[in-house]
Amino acid sequence: MARDKMTYDSYERDIFDNPPKGPVGVHRGPRPVMARIAPFLIVILVAALCGVGAWLVVSGEYKVILGQENTSQVASGDSSSKSDAADASSDGSTANKDSSSSGTSTDGTGSSDANQSDQSDSTNSTNADANADQNAQQSQPASTVNKATQVLVINATGIQGYAGQKSDVLQTSGYTSVSASNPSGGTLPGYTVVWYQNETDKATAEDVASTLGISAVEQVQGLSTPITVVLLN
Repeated sequence: MARDKMTYDSYERDIFDNPPKGPVGVHRGPRPVMARIAPFLIVILVAALCGVGAWLVVSGEYKVILGQENTSQVASGDSSSKSDAADASSDGSTANKDSSSSGTSTDGTGSSDANQSDQSDSTNSTNADANADQNAQQSQPASTVNKATQVLVINATGIQGYAGQKSDVLQTSGYTSVSASNPSGGTLPGYTVVWYQNETDKATAEDVASTLGISAVEQVQGLSTPITVVLLN
C-alpha cells in the first residue's frame, strides 16, 4: 500500500527535473507560399485535363482532331509525291536534252568523219591514178632519137628530085638509112606530115620533122618503114 501512495514528489530531484530553458521540440521555419499552394495547383490541373479528355471522348471531338491530322499527313504525302514527280520530270527533260545534244554531236561527228573519209578516198584515188600513169610511162620503152632508123621520103609534090633533096638534108644531119621514093598507090594525106609506126620511133620522127621544117607528126600503123615522110605542096 505504501508503494501505491508514492507520487512524483516521493522521488529525489535530479538533473532531468531541471532542464535548461529553451524551445521544446523540433523547430521549423515558415514554408514558402508556392510550396504550400503547389499541391492544390497540381490537383486542379490534373482535374482540368481529365475533364477535357472526358469531354472529347463523350462529344466525339477527338475524331475531328484525328481526321485533321490524317488530312495533314495525306496533304504532306501528296506534296512530297508532287515534288518527287517534278524532280523526276526535270531529270527526264535534262536527260532528253543531254541525249538530243549527244545525238546531234554524234551526227555532226559522223558527218565530219564521212566527209573526211570521202576526201581521203578522193585523194587516194587521185594518187592511184597518178601512180598508174607513172607506171604506164615507165613500162613503155623510152623514146630516143635513133639516126640509124630507116626513113622513107615520099615526093607527092610533083617536083622532080624534091624527095632526094630532103633525103640529103637528113643524111647531112646524121641519118644513115634514108631513101627517096614517089607515091606508089594508096591514100595520101592532104598535107606534109611525118608518120611513125612504133612509140619508140616518136622521138626520131619528131627530130626528122624538126630537121625538115615539118610541123605535123603522127603515129600510123602498117607502114613499110619505121618512119615515112610525105611531102606535099
